[in-house]
Amino acid sequence: MTKEAAIPKEAIALADDLRAALHHVFRRIRQEGDSDPHGLSLQHKLLLSTINLLPGIGVAELARREKLRGPTMSGHIKALENAGLVRRDTPNPDDRRRVGLLLTPQGAAVLDDIRSRRLDWMARKLAQLPPEGAQALRNALQYLNAIGE
Repeated sequence: MTKEAAIPKEAIALADDLRAALHHVFRRIRQEGDSDPHGLSLQHKLLLSTINLLPGIGVAELARREKLRGPTMSGHIKALENAGLVRRDTPNPDDRRRVGLLLTPQGAAVLDDIRSRRLDWMARKLAQLPPEGAQALRNALQYLNAIGE
């Protein structure tokens, strides 16, 4: 059995500080999206985003990805369909039971609006930073991206 190198205390402290800071930032970003006039739940926003990223995804696959039961997912999809945000694609010719999900133009517009509100909030906050603070964040981006890979 190999023994892993001990993680330096400084790295643990930095990890905890970074986790807390990112948590607060993500919560504020979500809150900005929550103040939208569309009245969607966080779950519905996440589903719209996933369907946008994976057009044609099936209901069962979407349920697996989101760790929801099939009937629960069906209810969410029915609500999004009734709101005119999602539509079912034509059945797969190889498996007529599988029908993919797509955003409607209205669904895409709602998702764009939510993202725009979040981006505008973040840009306003960044514009308030002193130049050295903005530069420090620019410098940190490459490392944050590397951590996320």
